[in-house]
Amino acid sequence: MAIPDYQTLMLPFLRLLADGAEHRLPEISESLSLEFQLTEEERNELLPSGNQAIMRNRVGWARTYLKKAVLLDSPRRAVFQINDRGREVLADAPEKITARYLRRFEEFCEFQNITSSSDDITPQDDIEESQTPTEAIEEAFNTLNNDLAAQVLDAIKQNTPPFFEQLVVQLMQAMGYGGWSKESGRATQFTSDGGIDGIINEDPLGLETIYLQAKRYSDNAIGRPDIQAFVGALEMRRARKGVFITTSRFSKEALEYISMIEKKVVLIDGKQLADLMIKHNLGVTVKQTYQVKDLDTDYFIED
Repeated sequence: MAIPDYQTLMLPFLRLLADGAEHRLPEISESLSLEFQLTEEERNELLPSGNQAIMRNRVGWARTYLKKAVLLDSPRRAVFQINDRGREVLADAPEKITARYLRRFEEFCEFQNITSSSDDITPQDDIEESQTPTEAIEEAFNTLNNDLAAQVLDAIKQNTPPFFEQLVVQLMQAMGYGGWSKESGRATQFTSDGGIDGIINEDPLGLETIYLQAKRYSDNAIGRPDIQAFVGALEMRRARKGVFITTSRFSKEALEYISMIEKKVVLIDGKQLADLMIKHNLGVTVKQTYQVKDLDTDYFIED
């Protein structure tokens, strides 16, 4: 069964509180996971940011919406209990509790910054949201980053091969390889260094060296012969580490070959390349910053 969205969780959440007892959020999350027969994998599936389990996030937002509609009370921190209004809702026996259903309560409308008059509800409001606000933010963030990644790759492809070779050296340094010095890496194409486009010295004495190859292709996949040639170039230098970076992709045969050899060779395709450049602020600038803040519960604990 797929992980239920937060609106699907609100009515079962409230029903769990129908006994009038106090319940904690982890207990409620566990009970709902059992009710919806979620697998261990589904319970542990994370948001794109990797900061929280999707199920826990959705249960948390179901709690928030029910509390904003004053269907439950919180007698102590992180403890929840149904109240009279919550019992009235259960007695009303709705098929589902949704954000639109909760707009009958003035407190919830104030929370959403709308009025309870049906005249103020736009056609867009008729669409039942399946995402929590956290998920919506992360999806929008990923959409913007995917668009930026495409722009980054287009910009690389419009530049020269020497530019790309220098770029991959700078990327490795931005990721912390050879971080002991700005001079720890260099492009080698100009010296015709036989199949090696860049070198990263991980220490001042050059005892550990990473060799780089950069292929600026538009659409063609990098095949096994290209990777074998790169491994051969590493062998000539008795090198143990190599990174092959391309703006396109790698064939299935190339990926299989890498898994069979003893040398440590990492393949970075176009998508990974763009993602790494964005993550390490290479070739991109911060346009705007939004801070998502959370409650500092320690601040509110009296000595």
